[in-house]
Amino acid sequence: MFFLFFVPFRVPTVRSLNDARFERLSQLFRAMPSSPRYLLAGTLARNYIIPSSGKPQIDVPGGNLIYSAVGLAVWEPDLPLGLIARVGEDYPQGWLDEFARRGFDTRGIHVLPEAVDLRAFCVYTDRNTRLFEDPVPHFARLGLPFPKTLLGYRPPSHPLDSRTRLTPTSLRQSDIPVEYLEATAAHLGPIDYLTHTLLPAALRQAGFTTITLDPSPGTLTPTYWDDLPSLLTGLTAFLPGEEELRNFFFGRSNDLWEMAAVLASYNCEFVVIKCGERGQLLYDAASHTRWEIPAYPARLVDPTGAGDAFCGGFLAGYRRTFDPLQAVLYGNVSASLTVEGSGPFFALEALPGLAQARLDALRQHTRKV
Repeated sequence: MFFLFFVPFRVPTVRSLNDARFERLSQLFRAMPSSPRYLLAGTLARNYIIPSSGKPQIDVPGGNLIYSAVGLAVWEPDLPLGLIARVGEDYPQGWLDEFARRGFDTRGIHVLPEAVDLRAFCVYTDRNTRLFEDPVPHFARLGLPFPKTLLGYRPPSHPLDSRTRLTPTSLRQSDIPVEYLEATAAHLGPIDYLTHTLLPAALRQAGFTTITLDPSPGTLTPTYWDDLPSLLTGLTAFLPGEEELRNFFFGRSNDLWEMAAVLASYNCEFVVIKCGERGQLLYDAASHTRWEIPAYPARLVDPTGAGDAFCGGFLAGYRRTFDPLQAVLYGNVSASLTVEGSGPFFALEALPGLAQARLDALRQHTRKV
């Protein structure tokens, strides 16, 4: 019996154990937390969203981490995903419980012994315009009661990331549970410059072979031009948004393909530029191949989290196929499911087979440039 207990992969037969002892062993093995196959790092938020049409979302789970996790789970619903983030003690415990019920491993979410303001407000004036202004006049304009939980909120100032100072939500290597290091694939959502320069090196040292990164707006500014090597070297894929990328190259280039080639030259395998409703541009550094992928024609309800869901889907697709073009298609479909409803979990409620059907349809519309 001692030998069987420590080698769970050699399943004992029912004949070798009485029913009661066999059941106890089975329960023990089921209770053991499995190691995640994917690691996702980012930020969590308390979202307050006024869409261009539809019902406002008041104090709901948000942040790039949960949307990227859902984008990945669209394709890998049965694989454990390890989440890494920092939140304050005032972050709703019920939301963390909901993440766990959805199958996400929350051991990497570090709850700090202090309050951390993670509120995020935005209003969509139309399909393509998102504002992060003072929320008071927008609630008044629509005749909506102002949420008490939003009192005292101030719009973010979007400062530059610091090269030397960690913020409360910056991630440290010590935030990664030891069990997570058995994974080999990771995505880092928009956090801050220090996190994005420190964590990839730690992950590579731990044996991760696939690392994708979506940069923060506070890093993609001309001030950080000379820091490109430390941000990009060794990445599998760099996944910036078009608006942030144009801001970064302001005064240097207006050509997105030229921008992608510059980024890829810093030992980054693939660059994917997210262009919103126009889809994505893919640049393969090794072959210098360029691809245009149109966005799947989804019924837009709420675009919140679409870019993050794309990143999660991209990681799932790349690890399934190790083909960057196929990975973009997977991410594209994850984004299309996300924008058709509100809240981070809407994409997980899609009809069985819908994601695969969209993937098959989208394959017919890619274009090599």
